[in-house]
Amino acid sequence: MRSGSRGSTFGTFMIIGTAVAAFSSFVYRLFGDTIPTIFWVHLKEVGAALIMLAVFVFAVAWLLKAKPHKKPQHYFVKVFDLFGQEFKIEGMRTEFKTHDVAWSFMKNYKKSYPLYNFALVSDLPNSDKMTIFRYL
Repeated sequence: MRSGSRGSTFGTFMIIGTAVAAFSSFVYRLFGDTIPTIFWVHLKEVGAALIMLAVFVFAVAWLLKAKPHKKPQHYFVKVFDLFGQEFKIEGMRTEFKTHDVAWSFMKNYKKSYPLYNFALVSDLPNSDKMTIFRYL
């Protein structure tokens, strides 16, 4: 009788062991192969969407932070002598509305007065001092 109970115990362990191994194999295949295969396509799309969202957020943040550059409304030509002291020449136009016109006049002044130096400056809103754009 003892040998019969051993056989039934061994058979029970074999059945339980086989069931556990089969269930483990099923779970391993389910989570290791089947579910990732089903969701992989969607996960790739979600990943691409997250990257696009990050790019969009970065672009919006950059546009909000970047301020449009306001061009100055007035440009001035300053004259300096050989010692670097500011000097005034009578009859010389020194105030302009556009950068190009001021630069053109400044180049002509340099030809006419080669011993003087000229600076194209403007008063920017965020600056306490005049800002030099060009210097001849």
